[in-house]
This record gives sequence, structure tokens and C-alpha cells, in this order.
Amino acid sequence: MTAVTAGVTSGGRLTQRRIALSEWTKLRSVRSTRWALAATLLLIIGIGIIACATFESRWPHLSASDRANFDPLSTSLGGVNLAQLSLGVLGVLVITAEYSTGMIRSTFSAVPKRLPALWGKALVFGAVAFGVSLPAIFIVFFAGQTILSGQHINIGISHPGVLRALVGATLFLTVMGLFGLGLGAIVRSTAGGIALLAAIVFVLPPILDLLPSSISNSIDPYLPSNAGRAVWTINPGAHTLAPWTGLAVFSGYAALSLAIAAALLNRRDT
Repeated sequence: MTAVTAGVTSGGRLTQRRIALSEWTKLRSVRSTRWALAATLLLIIGIGIIACATFESRWPHLSASDRANFDPLSTSLGGVNLAQLSLGVLGVLVITAEYSTGMIRSTFSAVPKRLPALWGKALVFGAVAFGVSLPAIFIVFFAGQTILSGQHINIGISHPGVLRALVGATLFLTVMGLFGLGLGAIVRSTAGGIALLAAIVFVLPPILDLLPSSISNSIDPYLPSNAGRAVWTINPGAHTLAPWTGLAVFSGYAALSLAIAAALLNRRDT
């Protein structure tokens, strides 16, 4: 048994707090965590600033139609669309890395009931994802709107729906990470978990668009990423769920993935 998992039960009875501390130690000691979180910050802030700078410089040359469709909030949050992948992949790795190295046996030896270990991973990873995403979202918003103010096309945080969208984008990324964690726990394979996540988030929506519009328009809003995206927009499309309804639907997918993972965890051998 490793020192990390041994520390869960040493010096007293097994508690969820001790399990969470052990999971925190494991999470911060893995190199992939640092790389994935750094990529998340770079994608959120870097892409948002580049997008705002591009629109600010091209604004005098844009057509009337492009100007009418311009959304300063979604422009500054453009990096969220890619950051969801980095956090989702990290969520997969949080659980599958232990299966690939065999460390999962030590984890379940220290936590024989297994489910508290899964809840500990979800709690710690969710807190880390939220803690990293929240400041990045606000940094890119204020930086991006400062850039856009050069052409007087910026939007203020007091504008209706903006604060909700900024907090919503943070919650969206956090739930995406937990969704990846649940998928990883289900398939127990890094490659399989990442492929499944990418298929659901990036491949399924375009395939659905190939169906007749009457069918795709009724299903599209309820796809995981599409439902969650509703909470960080202030200019919803014609076939979009209400902001908090969309987040609730997306959270339901994440909760379902974790529930299935929990059920399988008690049935499978390590």
C-alpha cells in the first residue's frame, strides 16, 4: 500500500474527510493534473483575449450583418468551448490513471467500501475545477471587455444576465469535469474514456444535425454540452433551454454517469 492510501486510515477511523485529503494529495502530485489545469487556463484566457483583440481590430471593416450578430460576452468566453475538453479529459484521468498503474488496488484496500473513494475523487476534483475556472472566467471577461472598449463594443458585468453567465460558465466546466470522471469510472480506460467523452461532446451534435430539422431541433437542446451551454449565454438561440434548466439537465447527465459508475464499482473486481 502506498503512503498516500495508508494515510487514509492511519491514526484513527476511516472518514470521508480523510479520504478527501488523500485524494487531494494524489491529485496535486500527478503531473497530468498540472498540465491539464495549465491548458485550461491557457485556453480560457488566451483564446478569449485573442478573439476579442481580433474583433476589436477588424470592427471597422465588418459588415452590418456581422456587427448585428456580434456578442461581446460569447467572444470573451470563446475559450470555454475548448477548455471543456481539457477539464473533461482530466476528469477521465483522475480515475483511469489509477487503473492503468494498478494503484486502484491500494485505494480500495484503504477504502474497502469503495464508494467513499469515488465520492472523495468527485468532491476534490469538482472543487479544484471550480477553483481554477472561476478566476480564469472573470479574468478573461474583464480583459476582453477592456480590449473591446477600444471600439465601444464592450459589455458591463452589470448588464442583465452577464454575472449569471460568468458563474454559469464556471459551473459548466466543473460539471463537464465530473461528467468525464463518471465516464472514466465506467469504462476504466483512459483511451476509452476520452474517446467516449469526445464522441458525446464533439461528434454527436454534428451527426444529429444530419437528421431532419424537426427531429434534430427537438433533441439538440438536450444533448449534454448543448444543455449546459445554455447557462453561459445571454443571447440564446431559437432551440435552447432556459439557462438554469439547461445546467440542471447537464448536471443530470453527470450525476447519472457517476451513479452508473458507483453501481459498477460495487459489482466489478479491481
